[in-house]
Amino acid sequence: MGMLSEGLTQVLIPAAALVGIAFALLQWYLVSKVKVSGDSSGDYSDKLIEEEEEGTDNVEVSIKCAEIQNAISVGATSFLLTQYKYLIVFMGVFAAIIFVFLGSVKGFSTKSEPCTYSKGNLCKPALANAAFTTLAFLLGATTSVLSGFLGMKIATYANARTTLEARKGVGKAFITAFRSGAVMGFLLAANGLLVLYISIILFKTYYGDDWEGLYESITGYGLGGSSMALFGRVGGGIYTKAADVGADLVGKVERNIPEDDPRNPAVIADNVGDNVGDIAGMGSDLFGSYAEASCAALFVASISSIGINHDYTAMSYPLIISSVGIVVCLITTLLATDLSEIRECNFFALPSEFTLFNFGTEKAVKNWHLFFCVTIGLWAGLVIGYTTEYYTSNAYSPVQDVADSCRTGAATNVIFGLALGYKSVIVPIFAIATAIYVSFSLAAMYGIAVAALGMLSTIATGLAIDAYGPISDNAGGIAEMAGMSHKIRERTDALDAAGNTTAAIGKGFAIGSAALVSLALFGAFVSRAGINSVDVLTPKVFIGLIVGAMLPYWFSAMTMKSVGSAALKMVEEVRRQFNTIPGLMEGTVKPDYANCVKISTDASLREMIPPGALVMLTPLITGTLFGVETLAGVLAGSLVSGVQVAISASNTGGAWDNAKKYIEAGASEHAKSLGPKGSDAHKAAVIGDTIGDPLKDTSGPSLNILIKLMAVESLVFAPFFAAHGGLLFKFL
Repeated sequence: MGMLSEGLTQVLIPAAALVGIAFALLQWYLVSKVKVSGDSSGDYSDKLIEEEEEGTDNVEVSIKCAEIQNAISVGATSFLLTQYKYLIVFMGVFAAIIFVFLGSVKGFSTKSEPCTYSKGNLCKPALANAAFTTLAFLLGATTSVLSGFLGMKIATYANARTTLEARKGVGKAFITAFRSGAVMGFLLAANGLLVLYISIILFKTYYGDDWEGLYESITGYGLGGSSMALFGRVGGGIYTKAADVGADLVGKVERNIPEDDPRNPAVIADNVGDNVGDIAGMGSDLFGSYAEASCAALFVASISSIGINHDYTAMSYPLIISSVGIVVCLITTLLATDLSEIRECNFFALPSEFTLFNFGTEKAVKNWHLFFCVTIGLWAGLVIGYTTEYYTSNAYSPVQDVADSCRTGAATNVIFGLALGYKSVIVPIFAIATAIYVSFSLAAMYGIAVAALGMLSTIATGLAIDAYGPISDNAGGIAEMAGMSHKIRERTDALDAAGNTTAAIGKGFAIGSAALVSLALFGAFVSRAGINSVDVLTPKVFIGLIVGAMLPYWFSAMTMKSVGSAALKMVEEVRRQFNTIPGLMEGTVKPDYANCVKISTDASLREMIPPGALVMLTPLITGTLFGVETLAGVLAGSLVSGVQVAISASNTGGAWDNAKKYIEAGASEHAKSLGPKGSDAHKAAVIGDTIGDPLKDTSGPSLNILIKLMAVESLVFAPFFAAHGGLLFKFL
């Protein structure tokens, strides 16, 4: 047996979550000490931070920053609240579908059923599983929405503060942006862990010793989290990129005005988009990954000797990984050091040896095997992160080569950028493949789920570095709109360029963990559906495989077209305002920001539904009409194809963005030879960046949700598909 007692486990997990929440609040307090403006009753000069020696900035600038911050915050809040009205309807409808489908497995019977894995014992009725899975789905969905909303609120609270701190130097601005990201990271990690832990405790009061039913119903938590993340990522991504593309094409290319110039009608919509897409969407996405990885590991453990023998501490091992991860992230955030692997909790939490169910056979696993699974997940994440940085940072030759290709125009820039994206897939795929082979060899599908949790155990720090990028981007926009000095803008641009790289690294982690999570969920689905092996030579499986491999392309086509259509309307509106509003280019009249915000809002709410429907309906239709074997093929195909497309899209877009910033910064002789802003090479770089926007911020990040969501949805509905699926083949 493990050395950690059940009582200590029940204290450790919620205690770690509460420590995470307390640390997030501390970081928020430290950020709040940077004052944007005073109370109406107070003296502004007492409330402001110290001025830079130049004395170029004053109280008026600070008030202007506060006004812009408020406009961005109001726009982002308004969009998300409107989006959530749609999502509440979806939650209600899909919750009903879950209950009806799962309740009908045994004809809505209220009688106890023989357990599937714990032979000779009785488990709770299918109707109870349906009800509790539905409840878990609603809890996961609500937590996901809350994660996104809190992230957006924190980011809009911090953006102007980062701008004002930039007057003291890059270091001060970085600390403010990073602390704000840490608030989001620790709140999300701690809330996700706490809600999952409390859900398990409450569900246990009904299920008692029926751990099989308990952890099967908990999978609904992952489904709820990921389904909200999909709409958050797609909707937010369409919003932000429609505004970004419209603002760049007309403002920078046609009118030759700076990025985030207050004369540009799309500038507020662009800055709002950073918060609803890059922050709120990303928060929901990584929460979904965490929830699914935990649910996959818990389900696989529940049908092993750990679950059958009711070893509570060993069963809680996935939650203990996350608990220790929060504490490790807290220490590394305070010390600002490199990642520190989780080493000790394996031996305290797990029995020395236990048995896992492995596709019809049983596999003996030792506790030290799990240590290597967690470690290889961490190292795979690290390899993906470093590879992503190499291919997307303008400090290295790949991005500099892309920038250099702009000398001969946009076409060569696009060719070089696409080639970079394709090439950047190689090392991450080998890292993921190695992690899969080692973890599966050691501990079957449970090992893969634990490797995914290892990769996600640093989610608090990962989110902090990811969120810091969009906050810095917003800070630069506010500096430009408030008319602050060029030196301030240079500082925020330096942070933003680094933020692009950290965001790309964060996306790399998200995609890598999504691959491992969806494979673990795939294994859990195959086990629950009663499939002993997936044979690709079987026609039923192969047709699923080839259709599944096509789905990421269909999904990407829908999201790219959505961004293109919305951007078209935005470009037309921005052109109309420049052409018809007298004094706009001279800066004597304000543009109509609200109209551009409305275009982005309407487009994203309308366009997020078809891609979302494609992902949510595919497993339901495939499983019901074609059966579990074909669905297994679809899941495998979408996983293999989706990971490649997602990595390529994210890195291509990130490289184009930083190639543009490399030329704009002019930090080296090579960069100066390509610039300055407004040169032909710079215009070619802006076109590349504009093409890359929907790739890196809409299609790419959404694809990792596609592969996870289809897998967790298939797992949740596996009992129904196993009992009633394959209707089409039954009639043929």
